[in-house]
Amino acid sequence: MPTLIKQDDVIESVAAALQYISYYHPPDFIQAMNKAYEKEESRAAKDAMAQILLNSRMSAFGHRPICQDTGIVTVFVKVGMDIAWQATMSLEDMINEGVRRAYLNHDNILRASIVADPAGARKNTKDNTPASINTQIVAGNKLEITVAAKGGGSENKSKFVMLNPSDSIVDWVLKTVPTMGAGWCPPGMLGIGIGGTADKAMVLAKESLMDPLDMQELIARGPKNKVEELRIKLYEEVNKLGIGAQGLGGLTTVLDIKIKDYPTHAASLPVAMIPNCAATRHAHITLDGSGPVYLDPPKLEDWPDIHWKAEGAKRVNINQLKKEDLAQFKPGETLLLTGSLLTGRDAAHKRIADMFARGEKLPEGVDFHNRFIYYVGPVDPVRDEVVGPAGPTTATRMDKFTEMMLAQTGLIGMIGKSERGPTGIEAIKKHKAIYLMAVGGAAYLVAKAIKKSRVVAFADLGMEAIYEFEVEDMPVSVAVDVTGESVHITGPALWQKIIAGVKAKS
Repeated sequence: MPTLIKQDDVIESVAAALQYISYYHPPDFIQAMNKAYEKEESRAAKDAMAQILLNSRMSAFGHRPICQDTGIVTVFVKVGMDIAWQATMSLEDMINEGVRRAYLNHDNILRASIVADPAGARKNTKDNTPASINTQIVAGNKLEITVAAKGGGSENKSKFVMLNPSDSIVDWVLKTVPTMGAGWCPPGMLGIGIGGTADKAMVLAKESLMDPLDMQELIARGPKNKVEELRIKLYEEVNKLGIGAQGLGGLTTVLDIKIKDYPTHAASLPVAMIPNCAATRHAHITLDGSGPVYLDPPKLEDWPDIHWKAEGAKRVNINQLKKEDLAQFKPGETLLLTGSLLTGRDAAHKRIADMFARGEKLPEGVDFHNRFIYYVGPVDPVRDEVVGPAGPTTATRMDKFTEMMLAQTGLIGMIGKSERGPTGIEAIKKHKAIYLMAVGGAAYLVAKAIKKSRVVAFADLGMEAIYEFEVEDMPVSVAVDVTGESVHITGPALWQKIIAGVKAKS
């Protein structure tokens, strides 16, 4: 007798799994991150990892998203051939209905980040559908579903190359990883797909990120095949780059390297590389006809009891700052910000640019003079929250708008995630402004510093609207100072030399 799979069971199982991964890190990730934290020698990187681990524990207890970017949903489905359906919807429609219910759950609302008409109007679908779904028909009588929620910051750093069969995969990876910057929020994983065709390699890379983290066990027992040899080699060599947590320089850039391969044409060597960030979220469920599947909560004692403090941090009232005050802040310095700031990210910057091009003024209530902008798209609040998780988004996407903002609005500072590119740094140096970095992957922790929140403009943009936040002791570090010095350049360069020196002595 075929197994009977009911439509509502699929929908409920997908919705429950997506809620689960929004606030529970996989335990293997926590263990790997904690080991990296314990051995880290870079103060800045260790501080960033402490915030990530603390944020993870807070999210697990509070059942709120680990990261404000609750991701684009990717689903891998294996459909047993001996399955019968009690359904009126297609399998894709069932999965998307599960996504819809998960993201609109009033107890833990998740951020809707998906836009339709991507090359045109880019209108938000409001419920984070549709998912990216990969389906296989396999032997058996069960329905296996792996769900993942992939943040845009890490997804945007995906890379692909068609190498010659004689080319070195290691050389390509080591050349490519430094070009990815820190927008993918290291330390995390690199998923690598080798072989097949261009499209197959990309799917393999994404699918590899669903595997458990087992690098330390692999190193301890030794490799059994060429793929495992390659995993270990890349793990060691990528970490020697010294990029470190959040790109600040340190011992650990990757916690694991995952690889899947597939036969390919004799003339081809397709290689895809997709990073997974510190907000890695995925889970596997199996439906056997007995009803919906609910994952067991992890043991909260699996989380390290880290009490992070911003040691040596300087408290700064940003309401009282003037442009001439910015020269006192030095790269790498930790600050605790109190006061009022405005938010804005891609869509808001584009709308401001269009308004200026038409000779229009900024909307009433939007005054950037002597103020900071925070690059963020927060999650909607629930219960008694002022705002939902509100971590930073990748700052480099705003680089092309930085000259305009600094020259035409009176803005003096920016807060975001990861490095700034040459265009952004040049504008910061020219206008003697400053760029501060908040830790990506610590969204719930950051939100606790936000005491008031209100939309002041562009409400139709949803999470991309301009908000005004009142913050108290919001933790940031100085990433680019008024001279244009960037810790994302100096930090990794220093740690690459330190790591090389240690290797030379050993």
